[in-house]
Amino acid sequence: MIRNPVLSGFHADPSFCRVGEDYYIATSTFEWFPGVLIYHSRDLVNWRLVAKPLDRPGLLDMRGNPDSCGIWAPCLSHDGEAFWLVYTDVKRLDGSFKDAHNYITRCETVDGEWSDPWYVSSHGFDPSLFHDEDGTKYYMVLQWNHRGPGTGGNPANASFDGILLQEWSPETGLTGEMTRIYDGTDRGLTEGPHIFKRNGWYYLTVAEGGTGYDHAVTMARSRDIRGPYEDHPDKHLISAAGSDGPIQRTGHGQYVETHWGDHYHTFLMGRPMPGPDGTGRFCPLGRETGMEKVVWRDDWLWLEQGGMVPRVEVPAPTDAEAPAPAPTETDFKGGLPGEFQWLRTPEPDRIFRTGPEGLTLIGRESFGSWFEQALVARRQQHFTYTAETEVRFEPTTYQQAAGLTTYYNRHKFHALVLTEEPDVGRALVLFSCPGDWPDARMEMVGEPIPVGDGPVELNVEVDHARQQFHWRQGGDWQAAGPELDASVISDEGGRGEHGSFTGAFVGMIAMDVSGMAAEATFPRFAYRPG
Repeated sequence: MIRNPVLSGFHADPSFCRVGEDYYIATSTFEWFPGVLIYHSRDLVNWRLVAKPLDRPGLLDMRGNPDSCGIWAPCLSHDGEAFWLVYTDVKRLDGSFKDAHNYITRCETVDGEWSDPWYVSSHGFDPSLFHDEDGTKYYMVLQWNHRGPGTGGNPANASFDGILLQEWSPETGLTGEMTRIYDGTDRGLTEGPHIFKRNGWYYLTVAEGGTGYDHAVTMARSRDIRGPYEDHPDKHLISAAGSDGPIQRTGHGQYVETHWGDHYHTFLMGRPMPGPDGTGRFCPLGRETGMEKVVWRDDWLWLEQGGMVPRVEVPAPTDAEAPAPAPTETDFKGGLPGEFQWLRTPEPDRIFRTGPEGLTLIGRESFGSWFEQALVARRQQHFTYTAETEVRFEPTTYQQAAGLTTYYNRHKFHALVLTEEPDVGRALVLFSCPGDWPDARMEMVGEPIPVGDGPVELNVEVDHARQQFHWRQGGDWQAAGPELDASVISDEGGRGEHGSFTGAFVGMIAMDVSGMAAEATFPRFAYRPG
């Protein structure tokens, strides 16, 4: 069986691509660097990370990008000769504008060196590339409307002003007529376009309803790629809106016909749980990637089991089995493992290095910086887990700090750090920032904990909506501060379900706001599912 999610933890906006008997999923990475994660499978059950293509300044530089900006909804495709990746670098989140710049890069092998990008346009976000049978490449993108209510093509939300289509080639760029091919349904917030062709029909799928609990995959078709497009009899192919199952927030995916003759569609999804008081719902793992089996009937796609709500377990095309969750440990001597990322900067040498001693973070700007922050972390992929590390650090001022953090963005994090505290000396301090701007401010939780010279071991235990930091120096683990609210570190924390779009991370952080670039070394890191 395929068990949803197929990619757990923050893996949003899954673009689905088949090349022969090989299958690929590309997902959004937002402000995390390198940009875009590409996974590979040959059975649709087991997926392995094979590429992080946007890995150098010429392809991506997100310094200064606000939280939840950066790489939105990439599209991965193959034209028979090479892979093509279309992506957006979003430079603004709040307000009337998005400042979304769209690029295309190419590579003959998915794990090779991707070409310097072609800039395409800045009409909006969620670009896509369709390769027609005659070799023509069509570029699609959402048109963003900054003018306000009553001015767009879809009255449900004026800002999302239809899907644009135009021919594109690497030699000539955008050419010919630009056509607004689809305004969307009454659910609105129409984005994430993908086109495929079958039996003379051009099928358009889009995401609608926003990224929260009304999210949906909407389908339409036309005999002409430029439209007009007629909506699916049910309008939406996938949506969990109004349901109460474990899979929610379903939308934004892509269709593939397999070499076995079956048909599948990816989608993003969330798995909500109650908050620490037993009420509300939050998704600490962010928007994950799911997959459903679909069937053709009357030249329309439908979920195999009927309805619109995806299943947790889906029939797979083979008898492959996914391995059970296993702990991961690293000493960083072989470099940075693939599951780790950092924030924004394409110059990682300024914020960390790996070597015989482990991972060394070079303290730069504050925990809340949008430019150069020394934070190396991995996704939370389980509702319960323990993360453990050791820090070797000799701070000389409270402006220098290094330690372990559970992190969503600059206004949603908890961190246990080693620092130099006035009138205390070398100490562990617990910091917390419990919500989005402008409602939150980083606070010191509890009293500083004096520690002796030498390395300090740190861990954090997360259990659904609760988490607890611990520390030790040669003895037993001791609690560091009180139990904390883990539901803060989620999509819904702070401003709510449409306020931020990534997921919870756990990792190592350092800062030196004195500008002296103090270094902290972490000889090991372990992540153990509960």
